[in-house]
Amino acid sequence: MIRRALLLLLVPLLLCAGAGQAQAAGYRYWSFWDHDGGHWVYATQGPSLARPSDGDVQGFRFAVSEDSADATRPRGKADFATICAKTPARDGSKRVALVLDFGTPSDAPEGETPPGARTACARVAADATTAEALAAVAKPLRYDTNALLCAISGYPEKGCGEPVSQKRTPGQGKPAVEEKPPSDDGPSLGLVAGIAVVVALGGAAIWQVRRRG
Repeated sequence: MIRRALLLLLVPLLLCAGAGQAQAAGYRYWSFWDHDGGHWVYATQGPSLARPSDGDVQGFRFAVSEDSADATRPRGKADFATICAKTPARDGSKRVALVLDFGTPSDAPEGETPPGARTACARVAADATTAEALAAVAKPLRYDTNALLCAISGYPEKGCGEPVSQKRTPGQGKPAVEEKPPSDDGPSLGLVAGIAVVVALGGAAIWQVRRRG
């Protein structure tokens, strides 16, 4: 009976230890954003389906993210009047302000360096999609066979939405790309302490049984 109780105490600790060693899976990709009410909002449609209006501001950010809730927003000012100041309106066309953020070196594929972030004002047909607006100012674009946007202005040169192992550092809002596999030198201090507690509880239980006997 005592042995069974100790086993029940050890199982949660071992499960927690395994969970602590696990690394969150992330993906390296271009995310697509709408600028609405002064804030970046993750787009609900892909750039090949979205049809912005004249005066809209949209952004793209290359980064490593777990999912849309974790995606990193474009940096820099997103002001239509500033971005499209030198692009006057014309009948039969529309202007779309684009913010292109190529990310940080830690987000870049191995051997590649991200270009600096920039903005562009695309003048396109009134019914044009965001993908068409992007193609007007940021070629070459690269897509995969599933129409996933892989590269803007040729960056990155290779890869498309590939998984990347990550680990979070306390105090950082976003996960950093893990360059080396996690250490496997032995159990963590927390696990050792937990086992010590279990042993102590087990010893107390044995003492109580012997005392009653």
